[in-house]
Amino acid sequence: MKLEVLERYLSSAIGGPIEGLKLERMSGVKGDVKGFGYGVPYAVEFKAGGEARRAVLQTMKPDHFGHEHRADRAQALLWAFDAYPKLPRHVKALDVGVFTSRGEMISLRDYEEFFLLVERAEGAEYWRDLEEVGLRGYATELDRMRCRALAHYLAEVHRERLDQPELYIRRVRELIGHGECIMGVVDNYPQDLQCNLRDWFIELEKLCVTWRWRLKERAYRLRRVHGDFHPWNILFKGGTEFTVLDRSRGEYGEPADDVAAMTINYLFFSLRREGRLQGGFKELFNLFFKEYLDATGDEELLEVIQPFYAWRALVIASPIWYPTLTLEVRGKLLGFAMNVLKLKRFSVEDVDHCLEGGVWSL
Repeated sequence: MKLEVLERYLSSAIGGPIEGLKLERMSGVKGDVKGFGYGVPYAVEFKAGGEARRAVLQTMKPDHFGHEHRADRAQALLWAFDAYPKLPRHVKALDVGVFTSRGEMISLRDYEEFFLLVERAEGAEYWRDLEEVGLRGYATELDRMRCRALAHYLAEVHRERLDQPELYIRRVRELIGHGECIMGVVDNYPQDLQCNLRDWFIELEKLCVTWRWRLKERAYRLRRVHGDFHPWNILFKGGTEFTVLDRSRGEYGEPADDVAAMTINYLFFSLRREGRLQGGFKELFNLFFKEYLDATGDEELLEVIQPFYAWRALVIASPIWYPTLTLEVRGKLLGFAMNVLKLKRFSVEDVDHCLEGGVWSL
């Protein structure tokens, strides 16, 4: 951090020149038992309009407490800026900002909400293909070609490894407890369903906790992932040329996440038409697995995909996300979520068994 950069920033923030700027890293005090902190504080002293000013500049460093990504650290600092002044006797947060790649400091204190501008992709969502399979009752050669293309795309994406066990463990932890994942989805089911299925949800969550400890032992599986690889996030332009959208929840994770996100939709669209996995959808389900496993050799995926299937089934079964489903389809999806968690190794032949004993008290 250069003093001239800090001086320009402070002059802009205060609205006038400053002088006598001093910057010093605040080290720990001898005898302090605490040996770790999330941030790196700097003492700042200067004069403005003849008045002495003192402040502390706080930054954050990457760590394995949920701060691995820049977005994690941004969230923590933005929260601090909003929350500090709301608590009596708390020090005031004077500003929040960013360091740019050019070494400048930019204030964000007037922020309200953030936005993201992305390029526009052309094409038709893949879910339209699946609707057509359901209408005609069988898969065409183009359907098979596109299924193969998607499976091989994932196989290529998943080739990139990352040796960072703590990040894999974080992603597994988020699968269970994150607001967008298993427990967050359950908590957003309508209150009457949560009450009616209370014991059922408790049993499901207990199984998920067991799976967390199983997966923690397989941190060597950490790979590059998409994170939300489903038919609404894939646009086909023609033939097998496609573009993917809305990568989510981190660059690296468990490859089974992507495989589950796609293949459960072959089951979902088949359930809506046939009440089970059959016909063209069963062909595509089996084909996707065959192509992916042949390309990757990752047979171990069948031993870890279960909680990812449970998560995706809970999303699809949710009246919030898919309000027009019949009770029969919704119940079978919930039954699938529970039953798949009880399998030590998943097989494509297990799908029909996992649909048995669906939840009918909806």
